[in-house]
Amino acid sequence: MTERTGPLVELRDVKVHFPIKSGVVFDRTVGYVYAVDGVSLSINAGETYGLVGESGCGKSTLGRGLLRLVEPTDGEIVFDGTDVRALKGETMRRARRRMQMIFQDPLSSLDPRQSVESLLVEGLKAHGLANDKAETSRRLREALEAVGLPASALTKYPHEFSGGQRQRIGIARALVLDPDLIVADEPVSALDVSIQAQVLNLLKDLQAERGLTYLIIAHDLAVVRHVADIVGVMYLGGLVEEASSEDLYREPMHPYTRALMSAVPVPDPVVEDRRERILLAGDLPSPSNPPAGCRFHTRCPWAQPTRCGDERPALREVTSGHRVACHFAEEIAAGRIRPHEVEPELVRPADGAAPGDPGELIPTL
Repeated sequence: MTERTGPLVELRDVKVHFPIKSGVVFDRTVGYVYAVDGVSLSINAGETYGLVGESGCGKSTLGRGLLRLVEPTDGEIVFDGTDVRALKGETMRRARRRMQMIFQDPLSSLDPRQSVESLLVEGLKAHGLANDKAETSRRLREALEAVGLPASALTKYPHEFSGGQRQRIGIARALVLDPDLIVADEPVSALDVSIQAQVLNLLKDLQAERGLTYLIIAHDLAVVRHVADIVGVMYLGGLVEEASSEDLYREPMHPYTRALMSAVPVPDPVVEDRRERILLAGDLPSPSNPPAGCRFHTRCPWAQPTRCGDERPALREVTSGHRVACHFAEEIAAGRIRPHEVEPELVRPADGAAPGDPGELIPTL
């Protein structure tokens, strides 16, 4: 694989909005679910970018939008200098070989009627790489060997494997095309803790051997800390904080990130009893009717009467390499603004949207 330096992937103000439809005879759009709303980030070649946030924040949609498994509404997606959104037809199909995905549920992402060999060779056939039978067999065996599975697995079916083994097959399916970028959507959330460590270590080893670039999407902060170089935190469709893994876990600066970190248990009873816990009031607002201004201000213990409710903060560099979307990040870090009690607000749907609409599901942490 060719050595690269600098950003391999750049997202610029990416938006993914899903229309809310109403009507029996004639469909009409009565609103939108703002699943991803203006995210900008970059991932350097050979780097692991960890994307975290509670369920419903838009992180999986962002990963799928990057690969155009869902079509972005607006913004730019640049992969190795090429605008992915401008690609169509055959050029887009060829570009997909270099961008692969590992899905969250290894069982549902593998066709139960296909053998492992059929599952792995499918991608090679789609890209015209399975013309030489001996070469194809070699690539399949190498892919399985790389993920720690024997060649005899080729003749078996997904139901014959454990959850960890099925996830390894999913990783092998991504590797067999020799990609540059892998988007891993909750790659270990469906696995036992002991198996999680094996899969995470496997991903790190493969990155070291092949120079892979990862976008790892997770809600488990410990998982991201173990594998990521850079961590981005999402809340209600937007990126609220981004820093190196070490900096973010040592000194989170956005109020939402501070609340997330305070929820992580510490395996020291003395430290656990003494440390501050930040309990957020209320539910996550509806992505079809997000609050004006800062989207976190309705739950933020540090929210101020000026700016927070009417001006959406930009993601800006507060310290070197540490970007935060908060008007008062410096004041909060210095202790000049103290937390206060937050009155929970009623979460209302957008005008015209029924409470039963898909966009009105309100997940909680």
